[in-house]
Amino acid sequence: MITTHKIIFQDSSNMRVLSDESIDLVVTSPPYPMIEMWDQIFAGQNEEIGRALKNNDGPTAFELMHQELDKVWDELYRVLKVGGIACINIGDATRTINSRFALYTNHSRIHTYMQNIGFSALPAILWRKQTNAPNKFMGSGMMPPGAYVTLEHEYILILRKGNKKEFKTIDEKKQRRESSFFWEERNVWFSDLWMDLKGTSQNLFDTKTRGRSAAYPFELPYRLIAMFSIKGDTILDPFFGIGTTMYAAMATARNSIGYEIDPNLREQIISKSSGIVDFSNKRIEERLKKHLAFADDRFKKKGKFKHANVHYLFPVMTRQETDLIINELLDVNQMDSDSFKVSYSDNPQEKYVGSRDEYVLSDAEKKDMKKRRTPKKQKKNHAQLQLF
Repeated sequence: MITTHKIIFQDSSNMRVLSDESIDLVVTSPPYPMIEMWDQIFAGQNEEIGRALKNNDGPTAFELMHQELDKVWDELYRVLKVGGIACINIGDATRTINSRFALYTNHSRIHTYMQNIGFSALPAILWRKQTNAPNKFMGSGMMPPGAYVTLEHEYILILRKGNKKEFKTIDEKKQRRESSFFWEERNVWFSDLWMDLKGTSQNLFDTKTRGRSAAYPFELPYRLIAMFSIKGDTILDPFFGIGTTMYAAMATARNSIGYEIDPNLREQIISKSSGIVDFSNKRIEERLKKHLAFADDRFKKKGKFKHANVHYLFPVMTRQETDLIINELLDVNQMDSDSFKVSYSDNPQEKYVGSRDEYVLSDAEKKDMKKRRTPKKQKKNHAQLQLF
């Protein structure tokens, strides 16, 4: 299996090289309006924004910044396939302008606009982005009402274009089955509250690089791509940054396209590509190890499983997991200055393949269980029937 990955160093407000309905999934995090580190970027797109900030007109600056993002959301609607999903990581902003402290609700503004242009809103995810600073509260003192609650979470807005995606061909259905995730992963990932991202290994990018680009943790796009696409799909990130979405797409055997307005990030992006094979395969091993630990624990507490995976032979909770296979990365090749090709193994990782027959019900046991669970048909009482 092979995937391709392309970076386009242009403004994503006009993605003319992308055909209509050519993208399966969008995973991105835009510059956050009313966060000072991005003032210059927004002001460079519209001089009225800089003028509003200079005049201490926060509400006008906020709206004008979002109007710049709206151009990208319009393009996303055009390039997404019917049934395609857009996942947008966004945080609200707090800012003091002209001695007035206020919250600027970025997530609400984006949500409203995207629904107005045709997207359907799906339940969003809140993930905790905690700060450990001892003086993390906003405001001053211990007396009311001078302090404000801190913002320790961000939103992942999830929106769909049109109706649910359909899988019609034999190949599409096979690819979907092989792209499934574990039952226990589903129970964590498909919660609207993620509290565990902080502790995830994040050694792909150094702290300084992450701080300059405000990149989200690798685990965030990795989960979203696994949740809302299948292997071989094309993932778009219109605010590419240092490439976290692309590397997550590589790790999950999806293709990707990224737009980045700052060509100065090219060197940082390229320098990290050599480490993605080991990094991704460690994440894959972590998933497989966690599943085996889950299976051991559940077997001790609940007994045998009904289903086994056909590739790894280990037990799984549902029939939908039986064809699951997580492709190991073999190598990453740089095709030109802005594109990559990744090759994968089509075989399951050998050290995780092994029969665990004692964990899985035999056909005879399944048949006996089904027989015991099926209630015997009651003979109709002829006398009672005559009464009605």
